[in-house]
Amino acid sequence: MGDSGDIASAYNDDSVLFRVLRHLGWDSLADIGYFTLPAMPLAVVTGPAPFQRRLARRSLALLDTRPGQLVLDAGCGRGDTTARLGAAGCRALGVDVQPAQIDQARRRFGGRPGTCFAVADATALPQRAAGIPLTDGSFDRVHCLEAAFHFGHQGRRSFLSESFRLLRPGGRLVLVDVTSRTEQPIGTLDPDGLVRGTWRFDDLEPYGRYPLMASAAGFTTHRVLDWTTPVLHRAARLCALFAGTASTRAGRRALCLRWPGLRTLTAHDWDQVVAVVRAHRAIGDATRYAAYVFDKPADGLADAALEQ
Repeated sequence: MGDSGDIASAYNDDSVLFRVLRHLGWDSLADIGYFTLPAMPLAVVTGPAPFQRRLARRSLALLDTRPGQLVLDAGCGRGDTTARLGAAGCRALGVDVQPAQIDQARRRFGGRPGTCFAVADATALPQRAAGIPLTDGSFDRVHCLEAAFHFGHQGRRSFLSESFRLLRPGGRLVLVDVTSRTEQPIGTLDPDGLVRGTWRFDDLEPYGRYPLMASAAGFTTHRVLDWTTPVLHRAARLCALFAGTASTRAGRRALCLRWPGLRTLTAHDWDQVVAVVRAHRAIGDATRYAAYVFDKPADGLADAALEQ
């Protein structure tokens, strides 16, 4: 997995990008958001938080959990999705490689029934976390929302193998991630490293490769949902609107009237944020966003799959 210090700096609330996002209404979630066309105009008023919560709900719904099931929430961040699993009656363990994120998750949700957190690397899990044994076949579900792109190619392969090992026969992994459309390295479209440096990742997994990697780990592919349009394309439209507005003094003044916290930004801060947003848009045509539902076959089928 990527260096934890590098990943932590991508989610540092003191960075210029995250200061802007916080003022725009990002809440405890750090996902992009799921934007429906009728609700798009609301984003100008509410900011992205309601759309981020919608994406989390859609991702969690794919798990098809039942009360009492043991669920690993990999790359849980500040714990929102783990807490939602606990509230649904699951026994949810949220793990993240960043101690600061887990500290926040524990402060916010640690006292809730069925919810616990631990600092752990999802690509190389320890034998035990938060008092829960991470033994073979011990979990019913594994969830990973918009975190695996940090892992690197080998880290993603390891995460799939760890998830397969951890799941009971008949268990399910839901992996939601930003992917690339082709094998072309994202670095060729991000020559200054503004996107990769912002989010601390090296490259993206090609859209079609994830099912192949999952199959090699022993999974069957139950479903693949392409959420590129409601997530990436519509977020890009909002980003273009923001960047265009923030490029002029009059636009910046208007943004500050709507979100007064933005008044703390300097001219350099504004220029930096606009450059980063435009760099994200530049790689938009080369990226996709997908929700993968991978199932671990029942006992007999799992043995046959591993023998092939």
